[in-house]
Parts: sequence; structure tokens; C-alpha cells
Amino acid sequence: MIQPSDKMEQESRPTLFDFHGVHMTKYCTDNWENVQNFQAKPNDIFIATYPKAGTTWMSCILDLLLFGRTCPERQESIPIYKRVPFLELCTGFEITGKDFADQLLSTPRLIKTHLPVQFIPKSIWNQNSRIVYVARNAKDSVVSNFHFCRMDSFQVDPGDWSTFLYNFMQGKVVYGSWFDHVNGWWEKKQTHPKILYLFYEDISEGSGREIDRLCSFLGLSPSVEEKQQILTQVQFDKMKKNKMANFSTLPSMDHKVSPFMRKGKVGDWRNQFTVAQNEQFNEVYRQKMKDTTLQFRTML
Repeated sequence: MIQPSDKMEQESRPTLFDFHGVHMTKYCTDNWENVQNFQAKPNDIFIATYPKAGTTWMSCILDLLLFGRTCPERQESIPIYKRVPFLELCTGFEITGKDFADQLLSTPRLIKTHLPVQFIPKSIWNQNSRIVYVARNAKDSVVSNFHFCRMDSFQVDPGDWSTFLYNFMQGKVVYGSWFDHVNGWWEKKQTHPKILYLFYEDISEGSGREIDRLCSFLGLSPSVEEKQQILTQVQFDKMKKNKMANFSTLPSMDHKVSPFMRKGKVGDWRNQFTVAQNEQFNEVYRQKMKDTTLQFRTML
């Protein structure tokens, strides 16, 4: 979807700005009116996440569940970012994510977004489209975000690790506060039955069980063989080598700095946090999460 020209190499990375109370960049907001006017369909399926929470993983799982048997060539010849367009993305180098979503011929349409719940286009609620939200624990999220921002020139320069960690705790990163994002979607899920709220850690621990939950939510009945085939194809190491899934075809991402699919493990944060940083983070976490029933696991 994104094919930057040589011009992009000379451009500086985007800057953060406050956008209706959430820190964003121009690549998320330049097409805002069109995104807000996006016309959803009742059978659309949206994948919503805070960045680096298993978005691509869930995209591949759902694409295989829906089209793996009828259109296997999709997985072999079309990059995942074209099969599952990024709704709000607007880089200026090719058509927007919203336009890409409008042009999808597959039924149902699979579309991803990182928008906080308050920014979701009204038609998605009006059409009662189904939404799969995937949440990942904050510590692994911040580490994964840091390394992603290092390798993707469409992201704000993360600075060093300690600076990025501080900004993350303050919500001064793209898409704003992790705490607000996961809690906002959790609260919406309590009153909106078409949201399935999944946890990255649960998928890591028992992919088959969580795929069963997805199938129940979507009304799908794959055979035992089909389900096993999906489980095999979405193993992290296999996806990391798959050019149709690992974003290695995008010039904006420098996989020599850090691979897009880096480790995918629960608890890898222990290799990044210092003892003092962990203590500070835990204190911020206690304050931010004291009034919610939402609970995460940082280890398996």
C-alpha cells in the first residue's frame, strides 16, 4: 500500500501534536474528515489495537479463517497490508487506507485501525459491524513500540530507551496513552456486544482456544484440519519469514535496524527495563489502572 518515493528519504520524521486530546502525527490525521465519513457495512470485520499489540498476527489469523480455504492465493501473493488495509493511514505516497478499504472486493472486508474508541467512525457503530480488539500488556507494548519506531521512518523518532519509556508513561506517543486506549475499548465492550476483546497473552498461551472464540464470535465452523493448518501458518517464526506477512516489502521500514516482527514473546520486557525503570513503571501503572476491572499478565 505504501510505496515511498526517493523524496521520502530526504524528509524528516513526523512530529507529534495534540489532536483532540490524543497525541498523533500527520500520517494518522491528514485524511481525517474522509475517515470519519467512512461507510461501514454490517458484515465488515474491524481489527482494533493499540500499536504493536498483535495487529498483524490477528490480521493473518482472520484472513486465513475467512479466506484460507476459498482463496489460498491471497496468502501467497498479496501482502497483508493490502488484504487488511489500515483505515486511517495517509502517507501521501499512494492512496489512503480509507480508499484502500473502499476498494476491497473481498466479503467480508477486513480492516484494521489503531484509533482509540472515541475516534471510531460513526458508521461502524451504526452498521453494528463486528470488532476484534486485541490488547497487549503495557510493558511488552512499550518495548515493541520502541523498536518499531526505531526502524520505521513513518514514526516519530523515539530517542533513547529511557526517553521513550518516559514519553510512553505520559501518553506522549502516537495514538496517545496506552492506559486510555485499552480502558476505553474495555468500557465500550461492556455495552457493545459486537466487540470481542482478546488478549495478546491469551493468544500466545493458547492460540487454538482463542481461535475457537473468534469462530464463535464470527459464526465460523472450520474443520479440525483447517484449524490446525491455520495454527501452523500463524506461528511467529513462520510469519517472521513470510514476506507477505512481515512487512519486508515496505521501503519505509529498515529491518536491519530491527525486524518488524522482532520476538513476539510475552515477558521480553525484562530484557529492556532496568530495575529502577520497572519500579517507576509499576507505580504509574497502579495509579492509571486503579479504577478498572481490566487485568493483564506480564509473564506466562
